[in-house]
Amino acid sequence: MNQPHIKLHEEWWSHLRCEFEQPYMGQLTEFLTAERASGKNIYPPQHSVFAALDKTPLSKLKVVILGQDPYHGIGQAHGFSFSVPQDVAIPPSLKNIYKELKRDLAIPIPKHGNLEAWASQGVLLLNSVLTVESAQAGSHQGKGWEKFTDKIIATISQHSSKVVFLLWGGYAQNKGVIIDRSQHLILQSSHPSPLSAYRGFLGCKHFSQTNDYLIANGKSAIDWEIR
Repeated sequence: MNQPHIKLHEEWWSHLRCEFEQPYMGQLTEFLTAERASGKNIYPPQHSVFAALDKTPLSKLKVVILGQDPYHGIGQAHGFSFSVPQDVAIPPSLKNIYKELKRDLAIPIPKHGNLEAWASQGVLLLNSVLTVESAQAGSHQGKGWEKFTDKIIATISQHSSKVVFLLWGGYAQNKGVIIDRSQHLILQSSHPSPLSAYRGFLGCKHFSQTNDYLIANGKSAIDWEIR
């Protein structure tokens, strides 16, 4: 991967730089380069692919919210799972996240979907796959990103303590098998998408449980309100 396009916090770089030298990452880079050269629209923009890792350094990390792949609509993806830029309509899954926040913590429903305020407090908004083709959900699965994000999760599991992992839906839960459950808290539910939110996500109280755990382990709570 061309280094000028790698923008992530130096703490992550120290743990992940070797991954960029691995053959799988070279193949992934070739794939992305060819897709862009063919005129396909790839999301998020190249400078935002690693935005979550740049915004939330490892030393400040408290919570991981694991998504699947980026939103595939125009202007939606900006490098943070479940989040969209402030001037973009709030997607259905995020609307259900907001509903649960209101139910759990009586937080008013926000007027926009930009979750960077969470990222600034130590919430890593990580997708399992970091790129997608426009209007083609899941199009970059199986190209190498999963191995890279497994390394991220393993790094957190090994080098951090008392992190809360929010694993919503089967895909995220399957990816969580590498987490050391004796050192971290894993909270699981159905996915917040409209198809599954009523099967366990709505009413899960993950946000209050997260803060209770953080406080019990000497960390400050997350201010979940998006203003």
